[in-house]
Amino acid sequence: MATPSTGNREFDLAVVGGGAAGLHVALTAAEMDARVALVSRKPLRESSSFWAQGGLAAALAPDDSPEQHLADTLAAGRECCRPSAVEVLVAEAPAAVAELEERGVRFDREPDGELALGLEGGHSRRRIVHAGGASTGRRITERLTELVADEGRIEIVEGVSAVALWSDGERCHGVITDAVPVRARATVLATGGAAALWSRTTNPWGAIGAGAVMAHAAGADLADLELCQFHPTAVAAPGRDADGMLITEAIRGEGGLLLDSGGERFTDELAPRDAVTLAILERMDETGADHVLLDMREVEPERFPNVFEALREAGYEPAEKPVPVSPASHYVMGGIATDLEGRSSLPGLYAAGECSCSGLHGANRLASNSLSECFVFGSRAARAAIAQPDLGGPPDPPAEGFEPPTEETRDAVWRLAGPRRATDGLEELLSDPYPLARLIAAFALERRESRGSHQRLEFAAQDPKLSGKHLRCDPDGALSWEQWL
Repeated sequence: MATPSTGNREFDLAVVGGGAAGLHVALTAAEMDARVALVSRKPLRESSSFWAQGGLAAALAPDDSPEQHLADTLAAGRECCRPSAVEVLVAEAPAAVAELEERGVRFDREPDGELALGLEGGHSRRRIVHAGGASTGRRITERLTELVADEGRIEIVEGVSAVALWSDGERCHGVITDAVPVRARATVLATGGAAALWSRTTNPWGAIGAGAVMAHAAGADLADLELCQFHPTAVAAPGRDADGMLITEAIRGEGGLLLDSGGERFTDELAPRDAVTLAILERMDETGADHVLLDMREVEPERFPNVFEALREAGYEPAEKPVPVSPASHYVMGGIATDLEGRSSLPGLYAAGECSCSGLHGANRLASNSLSECFVFGSRAARAAIAQPDLGGPPDPPAEGFEPPTEETRDAVWRLAGPRRATDGLEELLSDPYPLARLIAAFALERRESRGSHQRLEFAAQDPKLSGKHLRCDPDGALSWEQWL
């Protein structure tokens, strides 16, 4: 896809990010006759969404309901979810699945033609829709990429990195890239998350919170950055390429068991992720081992062919022998603070997908709610953004751009702000050169409790006064607690 020269043109909407949320936002806006520029650092088929193994959570089964989906999400979120955001997700997720099918995404079905619904940790019903087993992200992004490429109202600016937002601190007027400036009446950031800021991660290395860094520098508020989810079953292979390889939660939903180094089962594999992660860490402490084992011998390889193939290529035989696993950084619940329409505190700037923070996930994301979020809240952000009025000409472009973190920063974030955090380590991280690392430390120090994915060694209990509270940071770095209804 050719990179257009957009510098002297204005678009109705600039979308930054070529994953599921960005593709969906761009398509939705274009179908409402908006002129869209889609900026993607990588080719569209190399986004984090492309590699997503999870599916979409939606109440579609006869024995399920949005109310039950809501209850499961609130329970997993550890009394920290924004109730109105959860209500939106569970009510609109079934229609999002139907819309994707109308766009040509082929979801897995049972022999009788009904959707095949999977079970994952924290869900009380089978409600996870997959495409190609654990290839859901790939199937969806491939189809949306085809539609975007054929949509004449979308210009793809591919292989170009966003380095700053075009902002004077009062309004966003577009995005500055390392090739061309893109001016737009509204901008939607769909840049993905920040889980690769931790050196041990399931994410591609580009997931470093670039959207949050640029948004904050431009004048937008951030929220809940202390809440990073650590996935319990990432391959434990220190020093090898396979280290951190994600083994989807759906494996445990179909019979995968967690065993300690002595071969004993020690936890409920289908508890929410924060509980499973803590159980693994505690068993590792007890045994002195640096991993536990995921026994997949009772799981049918045909259900997850790409997972079994990837493990075999990495030197494991999952059908014959358990695989070593331990927790790794997976998903940051915090990000750019938004309302339920994706609107940030900076006029003209919106966010969708993992870079946003509507309060939906609380202190622990329920499995497979994130892909559903991309489409439910992506639609809302697209509609709100194209209704954004033009507030005049842009200011001069900002002088400074985005600088990625170093390997030293990634190692420090894992060591000092990993699954269990100590005050002295977080205080040390406050001096890191990468702004998001410093903010994560500041947020984590402020939340003096252990809740969900956030575990403070000096504050082991959950503080009831912080239930339902979200931590917001303004552009000057001031932190404040808020109740989000």
